[in-house]
Amino acid sequence: MHAGQVYLFLVALFFALAAGLVGCFALMKRMLLAGDVISHLALPGLAIAFLLNWNPLAGGAVTLFLGTLLIWQLQKKTGLATDATIGVVFATALAAGAVITPREDLVDALFGGLPQVSLAGCLLGLFAALFIMGALFRLKERLALEIFSPELAAVTGVNVGRVNLWFLLLFSLTVLAGLRFMGALLASALIILPAAAARQWTGKLSHFLALSSAISVLSVVGGFLLNAFALHLPTVAPLIVLLAALFFAASLFARRG
Repeated sequence: MHAGQVYLFLVALFFALAAGLVGCFALMKRMLLAGDVISHLALPGLAIAFLLNWNPLAGGAVTLFLGTLLIWQLQKKTGLATDATIGVVFATALAAGAVITPREDLVDALFGGLPQVSLAGCLLGLFAALFIMGALFRLKERLALEIFSPELAAVTGVNVGRVNLWFLLLFSLTVLAGLRFMGALLASALIILPAAAARQWTGKLSHFLALSSAISVLSVVGGFLLNAFALHLPTVAPLIVLLAALFFAASLFARRG
């Protein structure tokens, strides 16, 4: 395993930790599927970066965060639910990205397979993941209060709109951290599946957060190991998602039992 693969694996592990935590709050806010759509907002930026020979992640970051801010503004101005506003922006972003992405780069953009991670890229990815986890730790109580009682949160001085914006931005940053090896189509899978699986096993918040992150990390480790020693696929993302789906299936059977 050369240095670029080691850096990618480290970024993937820390991304998995952050994704597991973000997914718990996204599930409690009932925006898991809406969050799946957010990852597609990066596609036009990836397409423009491919066309201009720029860093794909830089292009994806621009449209991802601009799209997130647009969703927040539309939600405030129109009063539409988060999933409705995301749907409007998503349809436009996906169509634009599909039109302008070079055909030879489309698979990499959708399913991962962007250039290998450099040391600088690895450090940036680790910083992003640590920032997400630290910000969630600081926002945890306000997020929980806003989720279970927005009225009480407002009365106690919590700026609900600002908390929602921060969470959307953290969600988008998590998606961005996973774009390199998960792609725009699957980047949110590790936000959705581990949290959904963990929720079947526990209702206590601390256990929920820990179990979701553990499932996310195990899916990443298992996916990389399977790909390195057995399957040798061009991208590891589908394996990671399939393993996370197996954890979810196991959680359903365990709950029934």
